[in-house]
Amino acid sequence: MKKYEMIAEEIASAIQQGLLKRGDKLPSIRHIQASKQVNASTVFQAYYLLEARGLIVTRPRSGYYVAGPLRSERLLPQAAHNASHPTKLQVSDLVFTLLERIKDPQQIPFGSAFPSPSLFPLARLADHMASTVRRMQPQLTVSDIGQGDVELRRQIALRYQLDGKPTDPHEIVVTNGAMEALNLCLAAVTQPGDSVIIESPSFYAALQAIERMGLKAIEVPSDPELGIDLVALEQTILQHHPKACWLMTNFQNPTGSLMPEPKKQALVALITRHRLPLIEDDVYRELYFGKQRPLPAKTWDNDGWVMHCSSFSKSLAPGYRVGWVSAGRFSETITRLKLSTTLATSIPAQLALASYLAKGGYDKHLRQLRHQLMLQQLQFTQAIHQSFPAEVRYTLPQGGYFLWLQLPGHQDSLTLFQQAIQHNISLAPGHLFSSQQQYAGYVRLNYGHPLNAEHRQAIETLGQWMQ
Repeated sequence: MKKYEMIAEEIASAIQQGLLKRGDKLPSIRHIQASKQVNASTVFQAYYLLEARGLIVTRPRSGYYVAGPLRSERLLPQAAHNASHPTKLQVSDLVFTLLERIKDPQQIPFGSAFPSPSLFPLARLADHMASTVRRMQPQLTVSDIGQGDVELRRQIALRYQLDGKPTDPHEIVVTNGAMEALNLCLAAVTQPGDSVIIESPSFYAALQAIERMGLKAIEVPSDPELGIDLVALEQTILQHHPKACWLMTNFQNPTGSLMPEPKKQALVALITRHRLPLIEDDVYRELYFGKQRPLPAKTWDNDGWVMHCSSFSKSLAPGYRVGWVSAGRFSETITRLKLSTTLATSIPAQLALASYLAKGGYDKHLRQLRHQLMLQQLQFTQAIHQSFPAEVRYTLPQGGYFLWLQLPGHQDSLTLFQQAIQHNISLAPGHLFSSQQQYAGYVRLNYGHPLNAEHRQAIETLGQWMQ
């Protein structure tokens, strides 16, 4: 090994053995340089390598810190429960209350479903928007309705290709954000009264969509680290004969779970065997903290039963509302539904994004974004460790920007939510994430915003209320 690799391996070993713990500050560049008798660039290379492996993070004007596990008392797997029976939903009122609160700029945005807009290259995107709109051909306003801009679909298909999944751009439908993609998929394979499998806990937008379409939800238990229980999933399919399955395989909202690749492969084999359409909600995949981007379940789909939905809203362009679905065998049906509902997605926004992707700046931006989110997770969990009662347990996701917390004792998250909003602090109570109201003792917190002094004070305040 080269010298910088040897230094990196020595530090990595110390982290893995627990000699260096999460939050510990690493020796300075000058100290390592003197002790190892190497030049500064060698030490920097070692630290860059450790950063790329997700083992350390940089704090501006402070130094390098370990990014490993903070403490052993992570959130335990959810209490065992069986899959629910088909259930009509009534969650929208609470969701709308939360959404109204987080729009207020005075609110501390721990309950928000979005990262900070300051993390995105909005000025550069505006330059691409201005440039492409000036050159836009008038016929594009009619030729790109339905499936969307040809070049943007080609750029999206190239990213699937990088993951080892050759994808025909004609299979891709560009939508008004991922939510339209998900709703179109649901409409393509269900009728009112049908049942849809969701994981438990589940993202509240899935519950809202099912409620709005007159469908019934069947909740299947999901592990906060590994995702949905496949044994329970198959039992539910056999018992209830659902028409679709809506899952998040990468950095699930709210738990942050990451389904291992062998499990994703088994999931696709299972739904293919039962000819059950899988709607894969995958908007957080680019926000990974490890060595490489996790693959979607779509990677193993050879028969077109997986509809893979994503968007640029969480990774590049919030507010542009550009998403897509790689729709497999359902592509034509979804295109027709798109034409009969919203007709088209903003042409200028599509052109701007296609231009940005073609110029090659996306991956550089993503590296910076992932680094910042990983740093914010470290800072946020340190603040929780200092301010929350020791009984509080939580997930520690390998990507995304959510923590799923279990409150101490029998505390109710809705009571905490109502107390918090009176002090301009938003959070997402566990009641939002289940049709069965199973998570009254849980909350979802967003660490996607830089942890300033005001946010630190809000964490201390929440910790005092939990005592």
